[in-house]
Amino acid sequence: MALTAILARATNGTIGREGALPWHLPADLKRFKALTMGHAMIMGRKTFESFPAPLPGRRHIVLTRDPSWRAEGAEVAPSPAKALAMAGPEAWVIGGAQVFALLLPSCDRVELTEVHGDFAGDVTMPPLGGEWREIAREEHEAEADRPAFAFVTLVRAP
Repeated sequence: MALTAILARATNGTIGREGALPWHLPADLKRFKALTMGHAMIMGRKTFESFPAPLPGRRHIVLTRDPSWRAEGAEVAPSPAKALAMAGPEAWVIGGAQVFALLLPSCDRVELTEVHGDFAGDVTMPPLGGEWREIAREEHEAEADRPAFAFVTLVRAP
């Protein structure tokens, strides 16, 4: 199975604030859509509930400890193992922090948007460790009220 984590993380580790991203980067949203389209996405309940509606063209596998939770467009998984079994040959781990912590050890690739700046937030993620090797980087300059950022591809180091 090909399992990839995709996330945007600020320099200070922030990945979310009040159920949303603390920045607006249209290029990041466009990249997220292009990479995940047609695939299963594994996420936590709070991440799923942060969307105004299920994202078109993708499966939404939602990890939750609540066996009675249901939502239109969500496939419920009670455990990481069940989520992986449901996902098929290729899936994307899209958050939040607890789901990244659970599934990052099973990922073979990370598509990271490094947001260059410190942002206030209530969800953080530690930096990725030495088990990851950068294989691609695309830098983008700040524009108007949007911070500079980089698209970074990492693979598990041998």
